[in-house]
Amino acid sequence: MLRWNAFPFVRYVGALMSGIVGYLTFPTALQLVFVLLILSVLGMLAAFTVRLSSSTLLKGLTGFMIFVCTGWLFTFYHTARTDSNNLIHVQQPIRAYEAVVSSQAENRTKTFRLELEVRRLLTNQGWSSASGRLIVYIDKTVPKKPQYGDLWLVRGAPRTIDPPLNPGEFNYKRHLANRGIYHQQYLRPTERIVFGYQPVNRLTATAYAVNAWADSVFTSHLGAGQEFAIVKAMILGVRDGIDPDLQQAYSAAGAVHVLSVSGLHVGVLFAAVSFMLGFLKRRKGGTYLFAIIMLGLLWFYALMTGFSAPVLRSAFMFNLLLIGQTIGRTNNPLNTLAASAFLILLLDPYALTTAGFQLSYLAVGALILWHRSLYQTITFRSCWADWGWKITAVSLVAQLVTFPLGVFYFHQFPTYFWLANPIVIPVSSLVLILAMGLLVVGWIPYVGVWVGKMLFGSMWLLNQCIIYTEKLPNSILTPLMTTSRELGLLYAIILSGIALLVFRERRYVWLVAMSAVLLVVSVGWTTIQRKSQRLFIVHFVPHQSAISFVQANAAVLLTKEPVSAKSREVTFYIRNTWDSLGVSRIGFAQPDRPEKQLSLYQNRSFSLVRWQAKSVLILNKLTKKADRHLPIVVDFLVISRNAVQDWNQLKSRVVARNIIFDDSNKTLLTDRLLAEARVLGISCHSVRQQGAYLVRM
Repeated sequence: MLRWNAFPFVRYVGALMSGIVGYLTFPTALQLVFVLLILSVLGMLAAFTVRLSSSTLLKGLTGFMIFVCTGWLFTFYHTARTDSNNLIHVQQPIRAYEAVVSSQAENRTKTFRLELEVRRLLTNQGWSSASGRLIVYIDKTVPKKPQYGDLWLVRGAPRTIDPPLNPGEFNYKRHLANRGIYHQQYLRPTERIVFGYQPVNRLTATAYAVNAWADSVFTSHLGAGQEFAIVKAMILGVRDGIDPDLQQAYSAAGAVHVLSVSGLHVGVLFAAVSFMLGFLKRRKGGTYLFAIIMLGLLWFYALMTGFSAPVLRSAFMFNLLLIGQTIGRTNNPLNTLAASAFLILLLDPYALTTAGFQLSYLAVGALILWHRSLYQTITFRSCWADWGWKITAVSLVAQLVTFPLGVFYFHQFPTYFWLANPIVIPVSSLVLILAMGLLVVGWIPYVGVWVGKMLFGSMWLLNQCIIYTEKLPNSILTPLMTTSRELGLLYAIILSGIALLVFRERRYVWLVAMSAVLLVVSVGWTTIQRKSQRLFIVHFVPHQSAISFVQANAAVLLTKEPVSAKSREVTFYIRNTWDSLGVSRIGFAQPDRPEKQLSLYQNRSFSLVRWQAKSVLILNKLTKKADRHLPIVVDFLVISRNAVQDWNQLKSRVVARNIIFDDSNKTLLTDRLLAEARVLGISCHSVRQQGAYLVRM
């Protein structure tokens, strides 16, 4: 049986996370939290001063509540919205603002993406101090790539970030709000002036400079191909050069974690350097020298990655491990892991909301608790077979514990992770060691060249393993969907099963059985509902028309221009909607290439679809020739491509029970027609303003 007294930080971080979740659920309970905190502190003092038979229980409960209240308050004070000076509270129109570049510029197809930290605002009342961060996209025609620390004077006003406009779409607005970002702006080069250099943090500026130096070393030895792009992502955390198809291949092989700087990289680096410097521990005073060198290398790596969040998490953990070993204190890995999470959440409570934090801590925690038990269930005489099984056991444990969250966030499951990871882990570890070695010896003639060639060859081998794994039949299962309720039931089954294997107690059998029955009932009910679904959806896709006709698990997407399952319009705006509806069979149709499942009549002016006994008219242009073929009454009228300039144009031509504007219309035109519609009493829907239009038949 586990003795929880040996894991104090597990209890502390559990209470702290409860407080963070409490704030996210009840953000207006400030007064109640202060009352609970005062009562908890008084209860703790009473438990220490008055001897009662229940004092131990009282200490535990009050201590738990103190940490819960601490988590709530830390999250409250870390929320940018609670700052009265933040951009979100500005009521006057913003004419201009002064800001500093607070991130590296990311390469996009036509723009640079970066973050600004606002210093001052210009409104009709003059200049005033302000705070807040925003995302800026600036055209690549600027004379010089933006640099961290540049001071900008920007003309115009940023706009608030749009909420998700399609069902099931990733909530980018909430994701950025958790990072304290509520605004964005698209800039032309002439709309900003660079007038100085004043970095927000000198250490961060140094980190980005080291990152740029490492980038130049890799570029000079690897060129600009996909090998360089993967090394850059693995070592420096910059993924803007990776080919989308190769990135999908890594995802299908269950090795997408390789594309980000992570705790795995820190662990490999720690193990490799520990092996090389292990001789120091055998000398007098060598333990302290070893610890100093290791701490320096760990934080230099964190510096080189620009203080990436995953590397910081791992650096904190290994720092605690090293310090404990150096001063002669025994370290419990689970308690050390919890302590690192505790420190991270004190610095940034919103880290708890990120998929990276959740997946990494779940995986490492499971490996600490369960890997040895699983590994020891099978023994091999061959050292190579034993080594292969050890790595496979790592993959099995990590994948088993993280796959519910993977399905919840990404709606897919890599089938051959168990086959790919025993190859990917050692090869990627070799790539990491060679890449770090190249940074050390890259300046040495011939030596740097040969290390660069070995790195290129290792990276090529890694990519080939990933590509061939993806080509295997059914390499990825998609779409997979799970609700929050089903996610909880999956983890109840997994954790109860692990507890059953570890403790061999009958109560865990009942927990597994009950959770499994509830999960089957939930999934079965969802499946029954989806079999009978019939939906008509006008999606929001920027500047385009996209309409889905969904029947059970099949959908037909009608668009003006040809698209495919890999088109950005589908993957970014529509795919999550289909996944949330359980759609697995997809057809694509255009007016000149109709789908058999749709009864479609079309000409240059309009398309008429008959579906589920309903008529859908997609109007592209109003002409006198079109009047001879226009139906008099339709159930749904989709106005597209600025076809209607004035409401009088529809009189005596067509009557629609439902009118929808897709986003292929000009925004100003749609806004004017909507304003006129409110005056005239015409009911209509704009996907730009109100989100996707969805009707269940």
